[in-house]
Amino acid sequence: MSTATATRADGEATPQRRSRPGWVLGAVVPVALVGAWWISTAVGAFPPSQLPPPVDVFTAAQQLWATGALQLNIAISVQRVLVGFACGAVAGLVVGGLTGSSVTAYRLLSPTLGALRAVPSLAWVPLLGLWIGLGEPPKITLVAIGAFFPVYTTVLSAMTHLDPALVEVGRAYGRRGLGLFTSVLLPATAPTLLSGLRLGLAQSWLFLVAAELISSSIGLGFQMTNGQNTSRTDQVLLAIILLALLGKATDLVLGVVENRVKASRE
Repeated sequence: MSTATATRADGEATPQRRSRPGWVLGAVVPVALVGAWWISTAVGAFPPSQLPPPVDVFTAAQQLWATGALQLNIAISVQRVLVGFACGAVAGLVVGGLTGSSVTAYRLLSPTLGALRAVPSLAWVPLLGLWIGLGEPPKITLVAIGAFFPVYTTVLSAMTHLDPALVEVGRAYGRRGLGLFTSVLLPATAPTLLSGLRLGLAQSWLFLVAAELISSSIGLGFQMTNGQNTSRTDQVLLAIILLALLGKATDLVLGVVENRVKASRE
């Protein structure tokens, strides 16, 4: 059989699909958006104060990089996301595992957590400022809140849909409580948990922007606010682009881990 054909289940030869690398198709929309952005500014569809051309944004990046401000803003924002995400993900894993494995804990905690999950991110900002004060703790706490609920919800859902026979087998081997969770339940829910971690990480970036927009003197959210106050739309667009790239980069890392875990289970 030639390399251009493949055999179906019924024996009939069909053309073999040759898929292009995923990044090729994934780059189509960003390239098209940049092209439309450049064309719209070149023909004067928008004034530079509203939509500066791409070269102006690139120039702003060079200027901020030369002063060290851009590297510092990126480093601080990434640090806040990683620390807050780690705290929120661990808390979500613990609470989700507890409520998913205990009927009493589920009835006790689930209604309250379900209500708190609906609270918008900006609503937490003034309360955290009053309780914790200024500085890094309220920002990291807000990011942790953003990471907590997707992880908690995903773990809880995975736990409640586990095969009861799996739990019985674990108990038959003497696993109880934390031992049962870490050695049986957690590995069984690993693929779903990683999906929840990716959702929690995306939510962490959203909550980071809320924290830095309201109360911050450094970071990419502050760069957006400062750009707005000084009429530097190029800096605002630069911060948005960087947040998108950083969010995608961190998601890709977890995506690689998720794919490897799924491949190891097949």
